[in-house]
Amino acid sequence: MRRTAIRLRLAGALAAVLVAGGIATGPAAQAGEEYGKEPTLADLAQRHGRYFGSATDNPELVDAPYKALLGSEFDQITPGNGMKWYATEPQQGVFDFSQGDEIVNLARANRQKVRGHTLVWHSQLPGWLTGREWTAPELRAVLKKHVQAEVRHYRGKVFAWDVVNEAFNEDGTYRESVFYKTLGPGYIADALRWAHQADPRVKLYLNDYNIEGIGPKSDAYHKLAKELKAKGVPLHGIGLQAHLALQYGYPTTLEDNLRRFSRLGLDTALTEVDIRMQLPATEEKLAQQAEWYRDLTEACLAVRRCVGITLWDYTDKYSWIPPFFPGEGAALPWDEQLRPKPAYFALREALGGR
Repeated sequence: MRRTAIRLRLAGALAAVLVAGGIATGPAAQAGEEYGKEPTLADLAQRHGRYFGSATDNPELVDAPYKALLGSEFDQITPGNGMKWYATEPQQGVFDFSQGDEIVNLARANRQKVRGHTLVWHSQLPGWLTGREWTAPELRAVLKKHVQAEVRHYRGKVFAWDVVNEAFNEDGTYRESVFYKTLGPGYIADALRWAHQADPRVKLYLNDYNIEGIGPKSDAYHKLAKELKAKGVPLHGIGLQAHLALQYGYPTTLEDNLRRFSRLGLDTALTEVDIRMQLPATEEKLAQQAEWYRDLTEACLAVRRCVGITLWDYTDKYSWIPPFFPGEGAALPWDEQLRPKPAYFALREALGGR
């Protein structure tokens, strides 16, 4: 009954919000003029002891309207690319933190907190790292130096790190990254220990996609987390990316999954949220998307140790989806003209706003 009422409310209030080709019409424009006068998503989330954030990337920061909304609506930001290995250590032993620093400085000016992303990942590695064979002692030294140099640089400036990103395959086996193949699964514990040495106060996470529901991949993280905790390895949380798609169904065991990680003494966070659809967007798809945004927000609010939600950028204008999933998009709560979609109002409702 509640779902039906919300569907009718959103359909009635925003029936003309269609985002085929990134264009919204009708009541969306009026809503866009009015919604900024209300408490922000961050304001509403703070009432529950949570944060509500967005990823961003350096090229977008020249867009003044985008930057203004980023600074006003959210209380947390994540650099989409500027802290990844290819950007921060483009040559071996030569570090460049300028892109990450730009976003950290923006966050500090807006009194936002920053999630560090990401220290160890199989993708977006510099050519000097991927273009040769390493012995285990060589790569271990390289990995330690990189992790500790970056964590020390941002010590006191980020509240959490995605230390290891996307370490497992869909079936729960370890991903055959250069780190796993050369160092074995112990590289994960080592990276966590090294990060903790460099900044004992920062929260350390493992982060991945398709672990929202209970299944082989999330089971692998649960097993690993339990083992790491038993060994005293400094692991503080699990990041569930929550890149969802309407055509694959909603992860109905999300709340149960969050709870089982909490029972291990871990925080959780929804770290890279977007909900894509097959284009063109329709009123029905946008209403379903809004329900999903509401449902995942309510799941986080229902679990005390789910500490916050981060959109993987907040507007379709800068979404990563269309280039990677041709024919799909319209994944975020704001359209390409920075106008709020039904998902935005569903988020507000889930957080207790109007």
